[in-house]
Amino acid sequence: MLDQFSRTELIIGKEGIKKLKESKVIIFGIGGVGSYTAEALTRVGIGHLILVDPDKVELTNINRQIQATHKTIGKYKVEVMKERILDINPKIKIEIYKPNEIEGGEVNLIDNTITYVVDAIDTMKNKLELIKKANEENVKIISGTGAGNKLDATKFEVADIYKTSICPVCRILRKELKKIGIKHLKVVYSKENPIKSQYNEEYTQKTTLGSISFVPSVAGLIIAGEVIKDIINK
Repeated sequence: MLDQFSRTELIIGKEGIKKLKESKVIIFGIGGVGSYTAEALTRVGIGHLILVDPDKVELTNINRQIQATHKTIGKYKVEVMKERILDINPKIKIEIYKPNEIEGGEVNLIDNTITYVVDAIDTMKNKLELIKKANEENVKIISGTGAGNKLDATKFEVADIYKTSICPVCRILRKELKKIGIKHLKVVYSKENPIKSQYNEEYTQKTTLGSISFVPSVAGLIIAGEVIKDIINK
């Protein structure tokens, strides 16, 4: 009997489909990177997905976030994404959280029932907390290290954090991880030198990063691919 995962099964087999269906993946950050990761994981047949993000869709998200349209402006990203995901796979188990709803903080969502953690957030402090917690719980984690101010999607690579170069976020992350004794972290990062932003007077801060439709999406899909391959090869 054909189903929506029949063509995926031709590549990864029945056992691969079974492993994905039995997996529980949590994604922190449902923006330009995380939204595409969530989409790809849903379409491949992940059985249980948890989405964590405090923000609502804004007009400036439309250029890069899969759930952002003029109709979804003002709605919570996780709520819009949940609706989209259930449209794709009505049988998936999905949980959504806004961090202010979680007693004790969002890291409390990471425990040994989680198969994989996806870090698609921007704040360094929160990144470090997620990475530390995942290591404590012995749960696999992959981190995106930023797709802002980038224009060449072919420059993304997958590597251990200590083997990265060029990326400013990776440089800071390496330094901070050394301090807390974490020796390994899989990351998706870009070897493209950041483009200097063309300052837009509509923004109040010159530190706002530029973005474009096809770069964060590629990073998100690469992350999804790594999660999927690690699960089926487990």
